[in-house]
Amino acid sequence: MTYDVVVVGGGPAGATAAEDLARAGRRVALLDRAGRIKPCGGAIPPRLIADFAIPDSQIVARISTARMISPSQRQVDIPIEGGFVGMVDREHFDEFLRDRAARAGARRVTGTFLRIERPAGAPARVIYRDRATRAEAALETRLVIGADGARSDVARAEVPGGDRIPYVIAYHEIIRAPETATAGGYDPTRCDVVYDGRVSPDFYGWVFPHGPQASVGMGTGKDGVDLKRATAELRAAAGLSGCETIRREGAPIPLEPLRKWDNGRDSVLAGDAAGVVAPSSGEGIYYAMVGGRVAATAALACLRSGRAKDLALARKLFMAEHKTVFRVLRAMQDAYYRSDERRERFVSLCHDVDVQRLTFEAYMNKRLVRARPLAHIKIGLKNLGHLTGLLRATAT
Repeated sequence: MTYDVVVVGGGPAGATAAEDLARAGRRVALLDRAGRIKPCGGAIPPRLIADFAIPDSQIVARISTARMISPSQRQVDIPIEGGFVGMVDREHFDEFLRDRAARAGARRVTGTFLRIERPAGAPARVIYRDRATRAEAALETRLVIGADGARSDVARAEVPGGDRIPYVIAYHEIIRAPETATAGGYDPTRCDVVYDGRVSPDFYGWVFPHGPQASVGMGTGKDGVDLKRATAELRAAAGLSGCETIRREGAPIPLEPLRKWDNGRDSVLAGDAAGVVAPSSGEGIYYAMVGGRVAATAALACLRSGRAKDLALARKLFMAEHKTVFRVLRAMQDAYYRSDERRERFVSLCHDVDVQRLTFEAYMNKRLVRARPLAHIKIGLKNLGHLTGLLRATAT
């Protein structure tokens, strides 16, 4: 069989692309290594739940508050008004998405991507190592979607700049968590985000509840940081040192979308492979699934028209909706993550009710809200005051 599309990588981006293509009646294969679980806090906003029809069975916790913690241990609790942030466990969530793609008609193939071959006068061939036989095998295809992560082999081989994507290393531990709030500060209905150079010199640490489990971890782009030590300190601060550790995971998280997502021929990228993780927050699941959807849309356009240039539609569609949010978050990270003094000011800024409301409106609905210009002006002036030092960090 010659497939219309082979999707390389079975995370949220790849599984979404495969499902959309299969539902459109295309012959699609989903090639995945299987057994790998990406380190991830697991937070998903209401818009993702609605746009991608995520059932309640996949939501392992409902978060009603986010707590920001500064280097001086100042705490700012931000209530999530009128809704919740859902939490998923990637071990089960990703498999649910892959299974849903298969039920839509995609063929699941288990193996490791090796390369793309293009015999003269014949369809392209995705060469992979079969997990069961350990032998090389091939899938003939018209198009390829590379959704194989931040160090994407498809991106490095096929797309200009795909070998130079900036990233941080994320590490977390999934632990058996208390069912109720503890004296140490852990709360199963609250996400804690720790902005402290002792935990991460350039990013942040987190304690995210997953129902009976929790994800505790951090990220950094700096060499020489002891990720396990930092995570152990996070656990100790939350009173979670004695909890059973279920698994440990680490992986790169991209920080900037690539300038080009396709090779102008037969391949296009999606998800982490295209660099679509939000700066500042590190949020990736929603943007990965949107990336998978626009990659599928571009592939369908290319298959219908026969024009390879239609593959560029994936990046155009994504950036049309999310470019401004990414720019704002990038500026926020560059401004506030560079030192503990700046992190202290950032957490102080989050005391402001307008900041809280606009932040969560943007997070929950994935767009910047323009209906409250006076609030934007107020926030802009406060932001300038904190960056210039004219305003002092507010006490708890």
